[in-house]
Amino acid sequence: MKIGIFGGAVNDGTVDDVVAEARAAEQDGFASYWAPNIFGHDALTALAIVGREVPRIELGTSVVPTYPRHPHAIAQQCHTVAAASGNRLTLGIGLSHKVVIESMLGMSYDKPVRHLREYLSVLMPLSRNEPASFVGETYSVHGGISAKGSNGFGVVVAALGEQMLRVTAALADGTLTWCTGPATLAGHTIPTITKAADELGRPTPRVIAALPVCVTSDKAAAAERAAKVFAVYGTLPSYRAMLDKEGAAGPADIAITGTIGEVQDRVAALAAIGVTDFAAVEFGATPDEIAQTREAMKGLLH
Repeated sequence: MKIGIFGGAVNDGTVDDVVAEARAAEQDGFASYWAPNIFGHDALTALAIVGREVPRIELGTSVVPTYPRHPHAIAQQCHTVAAASGNRLTLGIGLSHKVVIESMLGMSYDKPVRHLREYLSVLMPLSRNEPASFVGETYSVHGGISAKGSNGFGVVVAALGEQMLRVTAALADGTLTWCTGPATLAGHTIPTITKAADELGRPTPRVIAALPVCVTSDKAAAAERAAKVFAVYGTLPSYRAMLDKEGAAGPADIAITGTIGEVQDRVAALAAIGVTDFAAVEFGATPDEIAQTREAMKGLLH
């Protein structure tokens, strides 16, 4: 299982902060650096800059919402990032949430499974430097992209429900989860996507799991902080469904906290259930917690 870092500077800092965060992750030996795309800097643009400054680490988005971005346009942007970074980009995409797409952006969130299927039907050939030729109900695209220096890019989907996982297995390279605990990963996410891929004769999908992590001597304080920091995710229907599957009252219940050994054991156990990549969302509150959490993650590197 590869170990990566889920960054926060793309939302909370400057572009220089994003570069510094990715550089630190690379210098520490991590396999990947994941940038969320919420309401801060554009993640793909930031990763293009990171790709010119930080030479080795895999760069991924976690995740870019699909509805506001035409698949041909995002493919063109991704080929540019791939070319700028020496072909180290993995595009993570997701539907976002109805409250964001409809209430904030004024767009339709109608038929999300159909939307994802059609979106990937256009995006995936383009990601491989092949032309897209697709006619659907919402997308009709005939065209290609030629971006010199890009060998293409991987695509993973923030797929949570069964139908989304099946579409992802059929068309994309894997899934990237958040607010999905180990029991749900083992009993729902991984068997669903893996079985669907096997039935279609497709390669075993990549499963990238992101969870909050904190090495601490005060689990109660860490849980209280996690409940506050990640509170919004417990209110969004798609994440709420995953928390309910886990029997978790909220995100604090799936946070990985404790001593260095306890944290390492819980993260390492994810490999046994089929997680291929782990992205640590570090949330230490003190300098000691921050340093020890990073040391715990470094201790899992092979």
